[in-house]
Amino acid sequence: MFNLIMQTGAPAGGGFVQILPLILIGIIFYFLLIRPQNQRMKAHRQMLSEVVRGDVIVTNGGLVGKVKKVSDDELTVDFGGQSIQVVRTMIADVRNKTAPANDTGKKK
Repeated sequence: MFNLIMQTGAPAGGGFVQILPLILIGIIFYFLLIRPQNQRMKAHRQMLSEVVRGDVIVTNGGLVGKVKKVSDDELTVDFGGQSIQVVRTMIADVRNKTAPANDTGKKK
């Protein structure tokens, strides 16, 4: 029986052929799961850094309010006449981004 085990030998490609499927699975996971998640996190961090006074935000709890005051880590948000402090990382979305008026392209 020992002779049969010794006669089987290694596969034609060696160890690389055995590792290749694992490498391919790793590449697929990177492009389908890891990379898109990193892009979403980067966009969310960018959105959080651009919140200014007057923006309408949605919190992770589903509350919609208007930003009254912005500090480093906290925002003071008006929820229908009630001012509440919200941690900046708990913002899910910015609905109405305040932007300066574009008066340069007026039509006559």
